[in-house]
Amino acid sequence: MRNPATSTRQLEETRTAQFAAHVRYYLTQSPRQLPSRYLYDALGSALFEAICHLPWYRITRAEEALLRRHGAAVLQGVASLSSIVELGSGSGEKLRIFLAQRSPQATPVDVHVVDVSASALEATSRALGSTESVRLRTHLGSYEDGLRGIRETHDGEGHSLVLFLGSNIGNYDPPSASAFVHGVRRHLGAGDALLLGTDLVKPERELLLAYDDPLGVTAAFNRNLLVRINRELGGDFDIGAFAHEAVWNADESRMEMHLVAQSRQQVHIEAAQLAFTMEPCERIWTESSYKYHPEDIRRLVEPAGFRVAAQWLDTDSGFALTLLEVI
Repeated sequence: MRNPATSTRQLEETRTAQFAAHVRYYLTQSPRQLPSRYLYDALGSALFEAICHLPWYRITRAEEALLRRHGAAVLQGVASLSSIVELGSGSGEKLRIFLAQRSPQATPVDVHVVDVSASALEATSRALGSTESVRLRTHLGSYEDGLRGIRETHDGEGHSLVLFLGSNIGNYDPPSASAFVHGVRRHLGAGDALLLGTDLVKPERELLLAYDDPLGVTAAFNRNLLVRINRELGGDFDIGAFAHEAVWNADESRMEMHLVAQSRQQVHIEAAQLAFTMEPCERIWTESSYKYHPEDIRRLVEPAGFRVAAQWLDTDSGFALTLLEVI
């Protein structure tokens, strides 16, 4: 019989090796980069939850309001709903709000949550602990791995609804967003659906305040990625020697986050077998967040085999919630 402790240790070693390989690859690109998925360790996830409460970051409040107003319509739009899958749950609060819109007479539903952050899965489990008629299952891993595992265990009864909220689709560049939507579609069948939350293009000043808040919480969230590399991979970044920078790239319709070196420093990362020099004003690109126009969503999803069944807009905050049916 396999020892659970050994399996857990091997899994952690595999994830650390992948983290190191990604850090080595992306930090040797020009410009230097780091994948945004690694922003979300336990501290990073907590900092992001704090960002969601800031008055300048309106995405979360807008989406929660839309879920309260239209969650019941979403649920009614998927016939014989038997499973709900959320990709990237954060604290689980939006999922809790959504499930609260179910009818008291609704049949029990399997709820699967897929996330790369163990702390996010733990938070979701706490948030949904008292939710009735819900069988919660958590999946630690990538979205693709989670969807594949869920599909393999699906009993074929009823239909599935996938939630991809928080404008997480904005973290993908256009080709990757298209590939992601196609990938989700491959795991769905006739009668299944995808609920997509999308942040919309808005005035530059609003975007800059959302990604470079006056309290410095987003800056801490960004710099924590270097803290994580130092802790988990044996790095020696001088954290205080990097400034957070948020940029609106209008031509590409995206917000960008960068870490900017304030002085020259030699960097070593033991687990990645990497050593390099950061020059003053040199940047590490840590995140892109693409913003959409409502009509862009249709152009994104239709080639993948979805059609827009309904779309609800929060025009004050500039946010869209779109229900997509499998064609």
